[in-house]
Amino acid sequence: MNTYQDYIKEIAERKNQGLHPKPIDDAALLSEIISQIKDEDHTHREDSLKFFIYNTLPGTTSAAGVKAKFLKEIILGQSAVSEITPAFAFELLSHMKGGPSIEVLLDLTLGNDSSIAQEAAKVLKTQVFLYDADTARLEEAYKKGNAIVKDILESYANAEFFTKLPEVDEEIQIVTFISGEGDISTDLLSPGADAHSRSDRELHGQCLFEHNKDMQNELSVLKEKHPDKRVMLIAEKGTMGVGSSRMSGVNNVALWTGIESSPYVPFINIAPVIAGTNGISPIFLTTVGVTGGIGIDLKNWVKKQDADGNTVVNADGEPVLEEAYSVATGTVLTINTKKKKLYNGDQELIDISSSLTPQKVEFIKAGGSYAVVFGKKLQTFAAKTLGIEAPQVYAPSKEVSIEGQGLTAVEKIFNKNAVGITPGKTLHAGSDARVEVNIVGSQDTTGLMTSQELEAMAATTISPIVDGAYQSGCHTASVWDDKSKANIPKLMRFMNDFGLITGRDPKGVYHAMTDVIHKVLNDITIDDWAIIIGGDSHTRMSKGVAFGADSGTVALALATGEATMPIPQSVKVTFKGKMRSFMDFRDVVHATQQQMLKQFGGENVFQGRIIEVHIGTLTSDQAFTFTDWTAEMKAKASICISEDETLIESLEIAKGRIQIMIEKGMDNQKQVLQGLVDKANDRIQEIQSGEKPALRPDANAKYYAEVVVDLDEIAEPMIADPDVNNDDVSKRYTHDTIRPLSYYGGDKKVDLGFVGSCMVHKGDMKILAQMLKNIESQQGKVEFKAPLVVAPPTYNIVDELKAEGDWEVLQKYSGFEFDDDAPKGEARKKYENMLYLERPGCNLCMGNQEKAAPGDTVMATSTRLFQGRVVKDSNEKKGESLLSSTPVVVLSTVLGRTPSMKEYEDAVDGIVLTRFAPSNKQLVR
Repeated sequence: MNTYQDYIKEIAERKNQGLHPKPIDDAALLSEIISQIKDEDHTHREDSLKFFIYNTLPGTTSAAGVKAKFLKEIILGQSAVSEITPAFAFELLSHMKGGPSIEVLLDLTLGNDSSIAQEAAKVLKTQVFLYDADTARLEEAYKKGNAIVKDILESYANAEFFTKLPEVDEEIQIVTFISGEGDISTDLLSPGADAHSRSDRELHGQCLFEHNKDMQNELSVLKEKHPDKRVMLIAEKGTMGVGSSRMSGVNNVALWTGIESSPYVPFINIAPVIAGTNGISPIFLTTVGVTGGIGIDLKNWVKKQDADGNTVVNADGEPVLEEAYSVATGTVLTINTKKKKLYNGDQELIDISSSLTPQKVEFIKAGGSYAVVFGKKLQTFAAKTLGIEAPQVYAPSKEVSIEGQGLTAVEKIFNKNAVGITPGKTLHAGSDARVEVNIVGSQDTTGLMTSQELEAMAATTISPIVDGAYQSGCHTASVWDDKSKANIPKLMRFMNDFGLITGRDPKGVYHAMTDVIHKVLNDITIDDWAIIIGGDSHTRMSKGVAFGADSGTVALALATGEATMPIPQSVKVTFKGKMRSFMDFRDVVHATQQQMLKQFGGENVFQGRIIEVHIGTLTSDQAFTFTDWTAEMKAKASICISEDETLIESLEIAKGRIQIMIEKGMDNQKQVLQGLVDKANDRIQEIQSGEKPALRPDANAKYYAEVVVDLDEIAEPMIADPDVNNDDVSKRYTHDTIRPLSYYGGDKKVDLGFVGSCMVHKGDMKILAQMLKNIESQQGKVEFKAPLVVAPPTYNIVDELKAEGDWEVLQKYSGFEFDDDAPKGEARKKYENMLYLERPGCNLCMGNQEKAAPGDTVMATSTRLFQGRVVKDSNEKKGESLLSSTPVVVLSTVLGRTPSMKEYEDAVDGIVLTRFAPSNKQLVR
């Protein structure tokens, strides 16, 4: 946007879409607007004033710099605008959230006019988004004896920016809205197909409920009927927000049901109220906290019990549920934040203490978690500068330390990386911990929001304590369309300037890499004691402990090098028995979920916890298949326990792949990638010398539960089925229905197969090539009766397959091969019965670009079986995405149906699918 007339034209176009003017972030446009404001007779002066006051984005946008400068001129009397008094100019600065506004306030505070300095100081005392350059100016002025600065520092030391905020209302009146029955994916709140619009908050808000206008109208009517109440969106008989953290989903809910953050910042709402019968998905709940919202575990449906206290089950052996209390749409309830209870009138329904912990109440009071994080850092700085002890203002971090109890793997990692804890104290699960982050990942469909968050919190460069950070291009890899061309280069340029290694080079020196972000993060994680934060639910590494996070938490980790969260409980998973030769490790993954549910009577003990998987002998690529799936197990995160030799092998693999990135020219001036190679060498030396062996839990660590997976029970391939026709709606589209191949009788029609996404590795590509050769040898030719889409996760894998001869095999049988010199400009609408070799990236798994035809039955190696994600419903049939191993997918497309066990065993004859055998070593300390 370069001129005012362009902006006016865009406004007219947006009006036809039912949209308001887009917020301004461009300096050139705002400079022209300011010129029109200064011209008393200008035709557009009145509109220009409105745009300047109410429609300019704050933070570190170029427009924010121009706005702050003009407000400074008004305060100093260098410019006069009758509608903007100096007092109003200070008010506008107070809503600009750091960056240029802080610089201006400091200029005014340290200036020669004492009355202006006093007014600037009043505003400065309310601000928390200060960085090193800002605090350095304050420290220098304080040392020179500046009395006003001393007063500011004393205010900061007492955290008056927090204590003087209004207290949280004791009672919050809400009215319920059932968003759906069963688990609700974040796709319902922010569909993947609308990823391109996430940074345009008002436009993106139109996609709530997957563009279901009837539901949107029903929500609007409910709001009009209850103007004095907040609407609570509910997942009835399910979990809210499964699948991803998706900040855009929370943003959409807040836009429709939340509270305006600032009258001078458009379309940024906060404090949504969200609930589910089985609570909120852990990573989505973190996102709710970013906005100062409330997430409630309703428990309004419970297992029915007989007179003896036994759970009543139906004919299928499933527990029968009965309603404890109703939350039907339109029910008026009350949240009491003091008693921490949920009421219907005077009737107490449930204790919601977990939703209103002292820390979460602080987030609500401060308008979100960022303000609390930055506030604590600012208070610490001020107290240190003044040479005083910081008073206890914020709720003390909960420190759980149990004498004589050992540590789980995640407890060890948190203790190693924790900051600000009581000296000498050992933390156990349940503790609140502030930890340093080693690796950060940003992906492309949420990265646009992450860049906005960084601008909003006035951050300009990556924290020096972060070992490495990566910006991917995998979620928009399939189709290089006009939306991608407009968004992705801008994102890559911003992140590259910020200090990340980027999949695309803004300068065009190296080949554009669309590698799947989780795979890259798995390779650049070179420490089994690392903490990783990534903008995707599948940030689950085979080394260290990784947490999927919303775009804002990613931004916070990039800017501060820290994250704050409770230490989760862990569930220990071990293995016994022996795998059959024709089983794939993916079958072990699915069997783990199936056997866990069976062992615990249908209770998902993984949900919200760390899965500590004693995988022992699997190197990082294969182990990642397990940890990646733990997002679908609803775990908070997962940790792999490896033998020393296995970890060293994984680190050598990581070193080699990082070195390839260096050779391609992807390293930056700070030589971040070379630094990771050096750290990997150091870690290998520590293991080899015995100085610091591979991470292992203590033998006397305490777990929430222990699961033993019996490999002998896995007699045939396992498939995760969305069970789309289950009479119980709440049972559909969960990842808990795991079925053996024989369930389908060898005759279930398969319309499309997909081998790709983060769940496959180089070994899967080699299995595919070997299977095609097997089938040709047995049948004389390879003929596909359903399309097979193949998307390797990374270019490294493609290069390795080419070097080893497997890519040539795939080319032989393919009817389409990606061409980076001429990438697809639009999504494929129809598939032919052939093999498609697609560009590395997420492809069908993401659902934002490529999709199967509506109503298709898809057999995929993917992780996503949510309704509408990979395939939408047609008028005649529900689309379904069945998840299985690479061999099952390949054979299903050749046959056009699910195979029989004999057909399957013949097709994989002579192929080594996995070498997994449980470790016979002690994997504890």
